[in-house]
Amino acid sequence: MVGMLGVLVNTGTVLVGSLVGLLLKKGIPERVSQGIMVAIGLCTMYIGIDGALKGENTLVLIVSMVVGTLIGTLLDLDGKLNRLGNYVEKKMRRPGEKTSVAEGFVTACLLFCIGAMTIVGSLQAGMTGDNELIFTKATLDLISSCMLASTLGIGVTLSAVFVFVFQGALVLLGMLLKNWVIDEAMIAEITCAGSVMIIGLGFNIVGLSKFKIINMLPAVALVPLVYWAAQFLPL
Repeated sequence: MVGMLGVLVNTGTVLVGSLVGLLLKKGIPERVSQGIMVAIGLCTMYIGIDGALKGENTLVLIVSMVVGTLIGTLLDLDGKLNRLGNYVEKKMRRPGEKTSVAEGFVTACLLFCIGAMTIVGSLQAGMTGDNELIFTKATLDLISSCMLASTLGIGVTLSAVFVFVFQGALVLLGMLLKNWVIDEAMIAEITCAGSVMIIGLGFNIVGLSKFKIINMLPAVALVPLVYWAAQFLPL
């Protein structure tokens, strides 16, 4: 279970970073917090654009995103996750607090779990036991979680649980697939789809939109199937 070491470290950095952010929150003026959120949003867009450019098959992206979003919308994944966040919010939110636990939880989960470093790093850790990429991601998440928590509150801290479950599942998947030949092009398409969602998340953070990114998540799981089917199309 060497592959799980990186997951534990990454979960720990999100937890520590967000707790530090909560402590700093009291001393940060609102105008500074708003400025920080815009900066984080713009950086998030950059991360998304950089990852989206790794994809090479637009058809795979379009079909996966459309069908995946349809499934997610019918299942109301965004509504379910937000209701969970709102339930926690009622239990933990202090009177007069402006930030939403649900918003912090959803934003952090997407930012920390949907991206090239998460997918490739976790699969690599499971298949080879090499945690270097996840350790790098953990360092970045330490800083990001601190900044996010200082503006979005305790919901970011709660996302550490989701980080552990999501990345842990990918590591276990990598362990199951380590004897198979993994197509790097397929991983690139998965990264592309996830990164498109990250771009949308960036718009949400900046405040330019309220895209229901959670409803798009099934697209990531559909990419391998669509990618495989596309190999038989005369394109």
